[in-house]
Amino acid sequence: MATAAEDVPTLSVTLLGAGQEVGRSCCVLQYRGKTVVCDAGVHPAYNGMASLPFVDELDWSTVDALLVTHFHLDHAAAVTYITEKTNFRDGPGKVYMTHPTKALHKFMMQDFVRMSSSSSEALFSPLDLSLSLDLIIPVSAHQLINVCPGVSFTPYHAGHVLGAAMFMIDIAGLKILYTGDYSREEDRHLVKAELPPIKSDVLIVESTFGVHTLEARETKEARFTNLVHTIIKRGGHVLMPTFALGRAQELLLILDEYWKNHPDLHNVPIYYASSLARKSMAVYQTYIHTMNANIRNRFAKRDNPFIFSHISHLGQNRGWEKKVAEGPPCVVLASPGFLETGPSRELLELMAPDPKNGLIVTGYSVEGTMARDIMSGPEEIPSLKGNIIPRRLSVDDISFSAHVDFSQNSEFIEAVKAKHIILVHGEQTAMGRLRAALQSRYKQRDEDVKIHTPRNLETLNLTFRGERVAKAIGTLAAKTPQAGDLLSGLLVAKDYSYTLLDPRDLRDFAGLSTCVVTQRQKLVLGVGWELVRWHLEGMFGKVEEGCDPDGVPVMRVMGTVDVKQIGEHELMLEWESSASNDMVADSTLALITGIDKSPASVKLTSNSHNHVHERIHPHADSESDLERVQRLAMFLESHFGEVHMSVPEPEKGHEEGQDKEAPEPVLLIRLDEADALVHLRSMAVTSANETLRKRVESVVDMALTTVSSLSEMYSGSTPSDVSDVAIRPATEKAPNTDIPGVSPTPAKEGEDIREEPMGVAV
Repeated sequence: MATAAEDVPTLSVTLLGAGQEVGRSCCVLQYRGKTVVCDAGVHPAYNGMASLPFVDELDWSTVDALLVTHFHLDHAAAVTYITEKTNFRDGPGKVYMTHPTKALHKFMMQDFVRMSSSSSEALFSPLDLSLSLDLIIPVSAHQLINVCPGVSFTPYHAGHVLGAAMFMIDIAGLKILYTGDYSREEDRHLVKAELPPIKSDVLIVESTFGVHTLEARETKEARFTNLVHTIIKRGGHVLMPTFALGRAQELLLILDEYWKNHPDLHNVPIYYASSLARKSMAVYQTYIHTMNANIRNRFAKRDNPFIFSHISHLGQNRGWEKKVAEGPPCVVLASPGFLETGPSRELLELMAPDPKNGLIVTGYSVEGTMARDIMSGPEEIPSLKGNIIPRRLSVDDISFSAHVDFSQNSEFIEAVKAKHIILVHGEQTAMGRLRAALQSRYKQRDEDVKIHTPRNLETLNLTFRGERVAKAIGTLAAKTPQAGDLLSGLLVAKDYSYTLLDPRDLRDFAGLSTCVVTQRQKLVLGVGWELVRWHLEGMFGKVEEGCDPDGVPVMRVMGTVDVKQIGEHELMLEWESSASNDMVADSTLALITGIDKSPASVKLTSNSHNHVHERIHPHADSESDLERVQRLAMFLESHFGEVHMSVPEPEKGHEEGQDKEAPEPVLLIRLDEADALVHLRSMAVTSANETLRKRVESVVDMALTTVSSLSEMYSGSTPSDVSDVAIRPATEKAPNTDIPGVSPTPAKEGEDIREEPMGVAV
């Protein structure tokens, strides 16, 4: 079913963060009165309130669901602020993330609170964090989650980090795929992002690397291990700023394997400076089943890949950074990855003056952070205390960031085949280049795909004129309908989905039951039964007569309303209630109650005639089929002139008693030496002249409507088969006078029976 012209729903997409920037991801989707928010992170280049998304722009009590794609701070660190510092809890909303994400989110946020607790700009307390964790509902990949009527979503693997998910969101039938950060390349421990099997109307996708293409994983790993080995050989320290969780585990797997294969490095320690990572390692071992086949196979052989042979965790004793920097050559993985604060920043300041040392930036660096600034090769860097430190250590960038590059991203976007693509999580320049490249591709293929790059707080309104699809089930689905077939059933709407079923299946499939309401109305009249019938025929045409099982005389009006004579001057109207039947009953009741005051009634009752044919209303449908033919012929004569009726001779061999259909009578129309025949049984028109045939067909259609009664038009019937011109006596059981549950009325003794002549001259 197509939507009504005025029913043009609009999807509103508003970015409270990550609009033409990387950081504080927060995307608000509003459609048909429902609100879903995807991600709620902080910006790594800012502190305190400035790092939050623009949370004041949304009434959080209206949010139905907050979906978090993964545990990184720029996607999840603002969740606690939203649940505890806004009116989020006043509404129906819950927070959803995968099981691994919730487990690691807890550790990440505990570390985040600890690092910011000493600052006056702390966003929330440890108690706030504990309360917010209770509001998070963990979900599994491929699990269909029904949030509320009209809103559901399904998580799919996104690669990137352990537990990362992209969400296929369904709001009132509109499909929106939100990728978050995703990777289409399988690495040493994670599966690559899935392509959801469901077609999307809108795709909201990251654009972190724009049109940049990354080098192959094997080449990148070789360059990385060679660089580490080179720095060690020259007697230096290797500093790798990483986030505690995510890419760090990938780097540890690479380094541990390389150390195993190079005995000359066994005396060189690899330090992982993160108590958070040590606590989180249990989570990685718990969710082995979500990782790729390589990790699962090793674990099945009791070879736990996350029990490292050549990597040790550094304690959190005060001053350990200086001991490491002044000690023998080593490799240190330290958080945070952006070098803004913490151990990685302290180690950088200690190692920067020595040219033997080396810094390897292994992830994506956000604009405005030290990790981005130092990649430009400055001769000096500022310390956290405000001093200037000479920078002589080497700086290299080997990105192990698990984001899609241009080739992977464009391939995925084209495979999704959404008509609207919204680019997020990318700096303005990179996003603009990606948009231009995609538009060029679609233009070459002449595909109508819209690509949007909204800024923060810029609301994007997308209008959809789709189709509503009703799914036939039960009895209606037992046989596949063919083109042109008419299906009749009950249309059941639930949560913006539509189901068509037979009323008999309603209890089985919908848990509902049907009922029939029979309405009855008694009324007292001072007129006779025959006068009531005369008036009903005048209004509705032919009225079916009979008796109910108790012998009570009944007239059925338009096949729906029974008028019963329950007393000498007492009537009862009875009908099954429905919108159309109630309308017929109302008009019948109004007609009957006005009979006493009708001038026609006075005239009729003063008439001395008492024959049936004189009591029949001139507008009733009780005239013969022959009279119908005459009326049809008169209608045609007014348009085409003289009309003749013809009954073809029976075919040879057609003798009385043979079971063979009689010849079909026709009306002959002659106009300008062209003939047209109107076949009275089928009402089909034939003519060698196509123009005349079409004109006659249109006039016949008008004639049938004109000569038909109200009851015939109501029931959609056509005039009787005019080829059968014999009139049945009232004592015969006529098919068109049978009333279910009512027997036909026999002719009364001495009552006149109207008969019509067999011939007709037209």
